[in-house]
Amino acid sequence: MASMAFTERRISDPRAYRYPEAYWRSLYLFTGYRLLVGLLLLGSVLVSGDMLQLGSHDRTLFVQASVIYLVSGLVSVAAIRTRWQFACQIAVQVALDIVYITILIYASRGVTSGLGLLLLTTIAGAGLISRGRLSLFYAALASISVLLEQIYEVLVYQESVAQFVQAGFLCIGFFATALVAHALTRLTRQSEEIAAQREIDVANLSEVNRLVIQDMPDGVIVVDGDGAIRQINTRAVAFLGAMHEGTAAGEPVRLADYAPVVAEHLARWHASGRGAQSYSVSMDDSHGLRFAQVGERPEAGTVIFLEDLTRARAQAQQMKLAAIGRLTSNIAHEVRNPLGSISHAAQLLQEEPDSSPGARRLLRIIHDNTQRLNRMVNDVLGLNRGQAPLLEAFELAPFVRQFTAEFAETEGANPAIFALRADETLQVLFDRTHLNQILWNLCRNALRHCRGQSGSVQISAQRIRGGHTVKLDVIDDGPGVPPAVRGGLFEPFVTAVQGGTGLGLYIARELCVANGATLDYVESSAGAQFTLTCRMGQGSTSSGTDGTR
Repeated sequence: MASMAFTERRISDPRAYRYPEAYWRSLYLFTGYRLLVGLLLLGSVLVSGDMLQLGSHDRTLFVQASVIYLVSGLVSVAAIRTRWQFACQIAVQVALDIVYITILIYASRGVTSGLGLLLLTTIAGAGLISRGRLSLFYAALASISVLLEQIYEVLVYQESVAQFVQAGFLCIGFFATALVAHALTRLTRQSEEIAAQREIDVANLSEVNRLVIQDMPDGVIVVDGDGAIRQINTRAVAFLGAMHEGTAAGEPVRLADYAPVVAEHLARWHASGRGAQSYSVSMDDSHGLRFAQVGERPEAGTVIFLEDLTRARAQAQQMKLAAIGRLTSNIAHEVRNPLGSISHAAQLLQEEPDSSPGARRLLRIIHDNTQRLNRMVNDVLGLNRGQAPLLEAFELAPFVRQFTAEFAETEGANPAIFALRADETLQVLFDRTHLNQILWNLCRNALRHCRGQSGSVQISAQRIRGGHTVKLDVIDDGPGVPPAVRGGLFEPFVTAVQGGTGLGLYIARELCVANGATLDYVESSAGAQFTLTCRMGQGSTSSGTDGTR
């Protein structure tokens, strides 16, 4: 409901209601008008003497009624200050006006004096102030009072019956005024309700705009036509620094004082006369400025965007990588068929009994390179599938033990190279196929660089204390990763190994991200160490200690 609309909220007195302050101000003005009318009538009858019809029938009654009326007006002013019973106070004032003006009509020889017109203003004012409440009732009271006075005049003083016509028209005027006041107050209430709803909508829209601006990835500064900052979000403050207070109480900070460089670019844009067009300029290598005018005139203000160019470049790079990924996927599909034919033909040539040693050496080179290309094709295709992981909770130690056995058999390695340390009851929440592929890439790298002795590759798993996560480490006793290579260790198509594709670790990390896990390289004096951190399965009972198996 509108702030100006009537609200019936109870206060200490259960019969009292709290009205808006605008109602009481209107009642003040109405009471002031009544006092002014009383003073004018009293002054007129005292000054004019017998020149006017005022008080011509009973001058003493006219003066006494005016004095009592003024006293009642002063009492009404004091009552308004108490803010007690608004509806009761206005009803009393209207009743006093009807009685007072009826007495004045009697003291001035009936309705021909014209004093009855004062009741029109009273009825109209009471209807507007009370928002149409009891306006017709007030009109009825005034009509009854005027008609009774006219009847008294006819019966007692033998006045002309023709004056009833004038009194009737006056009563019609009372009701017409009441109806007009009621219609006006109804329109006023509707306008107030619409204005209140618009105020709520504007406030909600303003709050939405504020939240949107605060959460924008770019910095936003709203400046008015005088160069004062009206709104600024956290991203802009983070880039430009904390804002100092205004030089005076309540005075906004000026853009020229807060960010002189931005203010200089803004002034240059205004001077160019291109206010209707968006304007962009670079501040440094990582941030740019963009200006947009609010409305059609510069006085309306300007919105300044502080754009993060590094983020835009990163997005462009991601789009470029996505396009490259689609291209390489299509190429991989096209390469797979001829690659299979080459590999099959090389195998057939190797089976020839009369092949020379040189031919067999060349065929072996062809076979090795086709296998390398096949691995690269499989890695590229697996990278672009992007299938959602099938998460399940399973015991980690049996899974890793079975994996190392299959890996050693497939790669032709000694199973004793791999040593496992993990609690048998420790569970992880992971996709089995994804974890198998991740461990295959990590163990292949570890096997390539380790010393090949018993226990050269350590696979350990433990629960992180105080949390529901599991840390899985794959550690080899090789020379480790050179510092120059560590920066691009998880980048695609970056490798320092002869014959490598550069996709193994990149795919492993992407699979970890898909499963809500992380994969990092940890510096270690023992060799290369890769740590996989994932969520623990609900059935784990490990207390955080390591078990040796």
